[in-house]
Amino acid sequence: MGLRETKKAQTRQAISDTATRLFLDRGFEPVTIAEIAAAAQVAKMTVTNYFPRKEDLALDHHEVFAASLARTVRDRRRGDSALAALRREHLAAVGRRDAVAGFSGPEFAELIAGSPTLGARLRELHEQREAALAEVLAAETGARDDTPVVVAAVLGAVHRTLFHQVLDLTRAGTGADETAAVVARSARRAFALLKPSLGEYAVRVD
Repeated sequence: MGLRETKKAQTRQAISDTATRLFLDRGFEPVTIAEIAAAAQVAKMTVTNYFPRKEDLALDHHEVFAASLARTVRDRRRGDSALAALRREHLAAVGRRDAVAGFSGPEFAELIAGSPTLGARLRELHEQREAALAEVLAAETGARDDTPVVVAAVLGAVHRTLFHQVLDLTRAGTGADETAAVVARSARRAFALLKPSLGEYAVRVD
C-alpha cells in the first residue's frame, strides 16, 4: 500500500480497536458513535465513513467473513471439489485460530452472545456468506436450477455450526488449543458426512 492507503488502514484499525475496548467495558448497545469518535480523537463523520454500521465496528472482519467461502471455492486447486477446498481451508483456519472461524477472547465471545444487535448482524453475515457461495457455485457449474443454492445452504450450515461451536467453547472457558482440537474433530466428521453426496460436486477441471 502507498502512504495514503496505509494511513487510512491505520485510522480504521485505531477506530475499531477503540470501539472494541468501549464495547467490552460497557456492552455494545449503550456505547454511542459520538463516544467512540471522542475516544478515538476523530470526527463522528470519520467513524461513519469507515463504518457505516455500528455493528461492524465490533465485527470488523465482516467483509472478509462474508466473502470467505466464495473465495475459497473460486480459488480452489485443479481437481478439487468445492467440498474438498472448503474442508481444507476450514481446518487451516482452525489451525491458525482465525477470527473468521470464530476464534476470539472470552470477553469478545460474551459480547457477541450478550448483544441482540450483534447476534442479528452475525446471522446476516452468515446469510451473505451463503449467498455469495451460491453465486460462485452457479457460475462454476453453469447450473440453471437451484442446486447451487441448496448446496450453499448445506455448506453454509456446517460452517455456521462450527463457528458457533468455537464461540460456545470459548465462552465456557475452554482454551484456544483445546477448542481448536474439538472443532477440528467436529469439522472432519461434518465434512465426511457430506462427502458421499458432494464429494464430486463442482470439481475444478482446468
